[in-house]
Amino acid sequence: MFKEFKEFAMKGNVVDMAVGIIIGAAFGAIVKSLVSDIIMPPIGLILGDVDFSGLFVVLRDGAQAGPYLSLEMAQKAGAVTWNYGAFINTVVSFLIVAFSVFMLVKGMNQLRRKQEAAPPTTKECPYCLSTIPVKASKCAFCTATLD
Repeated sequence: MFKEFKEFAMKGNVVDMAVGIIIGAAFGAIVKSLVSDIIMPPIGLILGDVDFSGLFVVLRDGAQAGPYLSLEMAQKAGAVTWNYGAFINTVVSFLIVAFSVFMLVKGMNQLRRKQEAAPPTTKECPYCLSTIPVKASKCAFCTATLD
């Protein structure tokens, strides 16, 4: 059983998938930092010094009654909160990741199209079926005149 597992784990697709997951996790951490540390602070500043990660609504007070000045204070008191600011950050992160993946796939598709769209450099002689250059006006093998 160990031998079968080793063969399965060492297949190219499994290793490629593992590398993709590891890079994806690292990319997710970079995007999270990009959103919370780079993108959201200027947006919050433009909207009136708002820190999105700290936006919340108290649904039920905790052991210690509110008002709570921060999300951390509300959570420490055991309050039930609706953390819509964290959700906004998560949505922005998702949009950045989705856009990045879209741009990557779009770029790969364009490369594929360029490879597929390359004009042929050879053609087949209709008389002897030999492969000859596209610009040839006479077949080098059967000496037939071509159109």
